Amino acid sequence: MEKFLSFPISGSTTQLVSVTGIVIIEQASATTTTIAYKAGNASGDILTITHGSVANDDFRDFVQDQVRAALQTSWTNPVLTVVPPVAVSNIVLA
Repeated sequence: MEKFLSFPISGSTTQLVSVTGIVIIEQASATTTTIAYKAGNASGDILTITHGSVANDDFRDFVQDQVRAALQTSWTNPVLTVVPPVAVSNIVLA
């Protein structure tokens, strides 16, 4: 069963982010966190979450905790609505 995190986007609506096929979650900077997915090609897919500034790896830790929580829910609950510690302004998959 596919599982998703539902992120609120500032000034917009919400965005679903898949928790299936994640290879690694990294905080690339104080304002961006990336999720790497395994894919059919060698480079895979990288999802970048742009968010308010946080110190250390706090946003990465938040995302990891939410992924863990989503995976522990029943198959009848495919979407976990998250409340980030800072505002999320954009989510892009490249």
